[in-house]
Amino acid sequence: MSVKEFSSYLKNIEWPSKKETWDVTGILGNRKYRFDVRDLNSVQKYKTNTKADKLVFNLKDKWVIVDTEELHEHIKNNRITYFELDYLLSKLVWNIVLAKKQYPFP
Repeated sequence: MSVKEFSSYLKNIEWPSKKETWDVTGILGNRKYRFDVRDLNSVQKYKTNTKADKLVFNLKDKWVIVDTEELHEHIKNNRITYFELDYLLSKLVWNIVLAKKQYPFP
């Protein structure tokens, strides 16, 4: 459900084939991206095999979007396997936090 819910923020949505390692493609703002949408625990273990441009973390009241390439660089350079989201947001330059829509999703 979280991928479909997040897709309501996008324009010109495209869904991947079964072979793809991303969840949805669409326009956010004025650019088209491939998104990998994930539910988030307080500490997240992350593998770097996605082909998505942006990684979306699904939290209770917001979506946190980070740049996949920048995240991979940070993971590689700092040799980390687990991270806390607040720490990550303080270290990455490209990120967007979207408040979740207040109306129920169909």
